[in-house]
Amino acid sequence: MKKLLKILSYAIALVIVIVVAGLIYLKFMLPDVGPPPEMKVERTPERVQRGKYLATHVTLCIDCHSKRDWTRFSGPIIEGTFGMGGQVFPESFGFPGTYYSKNITPAGIGNWTDGELYRLITTGVNKEGKAMFPVMPYLYFGRMADEDIKSIIAYIRTLPPIENHVKESVSNFPFNFIINTIPVKAEPVPMPDLKDKIAYGKYLVNAGACMECHTQVEKGQIIKGKEYSGGRLFALPDGKTTSSANLTPDKETGIGNWTEEMFIDIFHSRSDSTILNTKLKPSDYNTIMPWTMYGSMKEEDLKAIFAYLKTLKPIKNKVQIFGDTGKPSM
Repeated sequence: MKKLLKILSYAIALVIVIVVAGLIYLKFMLPDVGPPPEMKVERTPERVQRGKYLATHVTLCIDCHSKRDWTRFSGPIIEGTFGMGGQVFPESFGFPGTYYSKNITPAGIGNWTDGELYRLITTGVNKEGKAMFPVMPYLYFGRMADEDIKSIIAYIRTLPPIENHVKESVSNFPFNFIINTIPVKAEPVPMPDLKDKIAYGKYLVNAGACMECHTQVEKGQIIKGKEYSGGRLFALPDGKTTSSANLTPDKETGIGNWTEEMFIDIFHSRSDSTILNTKLKPSDYNTIMPWTMYGSMKEEDLKAIFAYLKTLKPIKNKVQIFGDTGKPSM
C-alpha cells in the first residue's frame, strides 16, 4: 500500500511539474513571431491618402480607436476623438477579460518604431512582446499587402496628438495564458490586380475582417462550414443585442436575390447624414456595424466586395438582426 501511495505521489508530482512547465512556456516563451522588422516607412502623400482610406473605411482602425456616440444610429465617431483610444470591450460583451483600445495618435505611439507598429498590426504582438486580444483582427491584417500596412502606419503618424491615458487590458484565467498562443507570423500577400473584381473583393473582405463578425463562433473560434452566414450575437452598450447578417448568396436568407445596386444602396442609405444625426429612441434599431465609415467606401470597392460575396457557397441561415436575446459569445 505504501509503495502504491509513493508511486501515486510521484505521478501527481510529475503531472504538476508538466502543468507548471506548460504554463511557464505559454507565459514566457510565447508569442513567438520574431522581432519587429527594421523599417522606416516613407510618409509620402500617396501613402498617407491610401492609409487614411483604409483606416477609416476598410480596416476601420479609427472606428475602434476613437469614441463613438451610441445615442445615434451605428455609433458614429465623435469629432475630436480620432485615434485617442479608450473604447472598452468588457466581459459583459462576451470577452474573456476587459480590453481597451490603445491611443494610436502620436501622443500614444510616439516612441514606437515603424517596425514595432508593423509587427503589432500584422501579428498582434506589442512593443513589449506581449500578445493582444484579437478584438483587433490582426490575423486578417497579417494577410494584407505590405504596402497597405505601411500606408496605414504612414497615416496614423499624421493624426493630431491627443493626450489620453488608456488602462491596460486584462485577460481572465486561463485566457491570460491562452492568449499567447494566438499570434502567428504575418503572411503578407501581393496586392491583387484592381481590374480583377473578384480577387480584389476577396482582398477587401479579408482586410475588413468581414468573416469575423458575420460568422457564428464557439469558444472564440469560427464555426467551420458557417463562414459568412451571419447570426453572431453582439451586445450593444444599452444592453440590447444585435446579430450579424447572412452575407452568403442564399436566395431565402442571404443576398442571393440582391443586385449590385441594392448592395451599394444599403451602404449609402445607412450612412446618410440625416440618419446619423438623428437621436435614437430607446426602442429604435441600432447596430455595431460602422455604416458611418463603410458608407464612404469607394463605389468600385463595394462592387468588388459584392462580386466576391456572390461567389461564396450559399448557406441557409435566417437571422433576426435586432431584438435577439442571449449572451454574446466570443
